Amino acid sequence: MSRFARCERDTRETEIVVELNIDGAGEYEIDTGIGFFDHMLEGFARHGLFDLAVSVHGDTRVDAHHTVEDTGIVLGRAFQKALGEKEGIARFGYFILPMDDALVLSSLDFSGRTYFAFDADLKAEKLGAMETETVREFFMGLASGAEMNLHIRQLAGENTHHVVEAMFKAVAKSMDMASRFDSRIDGVLSTKGVL
Repeated sequence: MSRFARCERDTRETEIVVELNIDGAGEYEIDTGIGFFDHMLEGFARHGLFDLAVSVHGDTRVDAHHTVEDTGIVLGRAFQKALGEKEGIARFGYFILPMDDALVLSSLDFSGRTYFAFDADLKAEKLGAMETETVREFFMGLASGAEMNLHIRQLAGENTHHVVEAMFKAVAKSMDMASRFDSRIDGVLSTKGVL
């Protein structure tokens, strides 16, 4: 039985609908109005093997900030909802992903507690129509929405496109690992008995 969730957010700045199947095949339908961001979310879905549909109408006439940040929040909420009580999942996930000159570490815990750490030097100010400072905002929103502990660290890389793309793929691989079932786990993987 697949773990599916649909989440929406409607504000004066953004209208967002996210549909997520954690146990998918990496199929996607993405339309955020920001080409580079679409490209990143497509890679996220494909490499995490999540089926993902994202539709966003945002105030991109201002800039990309609200669209990118709010999408992160809604996508995180979809993960939280789809994971349910988190019974039987590995809980922790990590990945070090290379992409040409870039090398990015992602490590996370579906703990039910939000913590976010981001260590990167993004040299370009924009990638297409997306300001690179919004990359941090997306992942912070994702961590908040999913109520997870997320660390992202750039280990190497000069090309900003490669570094950012490596981040999206590394986080996807980490989330895939952490959300997988382990038959040895009875209930949730916590001495408290709840996550």
